[in-house]
Amino acid sequence: MDELEIDAVAEVELDDPVLVEGLPGVGHVGSLAAEHLLEELEGESTLVRRIYSHEFPPKVSIEDGVADLTCAEIHAISVPDGRDLLVLTGDHQAQTNEGHYVLASAFLDVAEEFGASELYALGGVPTGELIDEYAVVGAVSDESLVESLEDAGVEFREDEPAGGIVGVSGLLLGLGERRGFEAACLMGETSGYLVDPKSARAVLEVLEELLGFELDYESLDERADEMEDVIGKIQEMEQQQQQMDVPTDDDLRYIG
Repeated sequence: MDELEIDAVAEVELDDPVLVEGLPGVGHVGSLAAEHLLEELEGESTLVRRIYSHEFPPKVSIEDGVADLTCAEIHAISVPDGRDLLVLTGDHQAQTNEGHYVLASAFLDVAEEFGASELYALGGVPTGELIDEYAVVGAVSDESLVESLEDAGVEFREDEPAGGIVGVSGLLLGLGERRGFEAACLMGETSGYLVDPKSARAVLEVLEELLGFELDYESLDERADEMEDVIGKIQEMEQQQQQMDVPTDDDLRYIG
């Protein structure tokens, strides 16, 4: 296998499509959002490209005993009464700095091939603490894109995310701008500690507003409820540990 291979799985005609990237990252927000998008629009989606690379981890996935080499996939979705989509998903990002550039360029090549000139990278921005209200923070390739995203509820904050955007999501903005794409990154606030379906929903609701489609969130809400149970158990364990760490009267009487 070459260092990079793009398999053409199917060819479709799309009307002014938008690339939507959802690879794993903080809180798995982007990947959860992209997976839910494909799940809800499954009837209109077609797998069109698989991207293989030496930059992915050296592993295969197994389903019913059958192995599949690690890759990224791009699905085309014809959206009734909305913008057509190219949805980029996968289980891994590149393992090296060079690999991130190689793969981001390949993803843009495919987007251009299908006539896309606009893209949204989906991800999470860590808060370092559990939260109840999920804001969506934005970054764009050009200042002219800010107003329309603010109208959809996206927040733009000075010097945030701190340290910039690492990985494919950031490079799609930077490389995309150099190739004439209108590019934005939508980042849902998340603790950064756990998989975060609520943050993924917040990002998708913004994307709905921007691109004119509608989703049902029942399955994503069920995952959110499961995570709430996990969080509750973690908090209960922390409280028990704190109580165990509180010194008793006997502890205080002892002087070494």
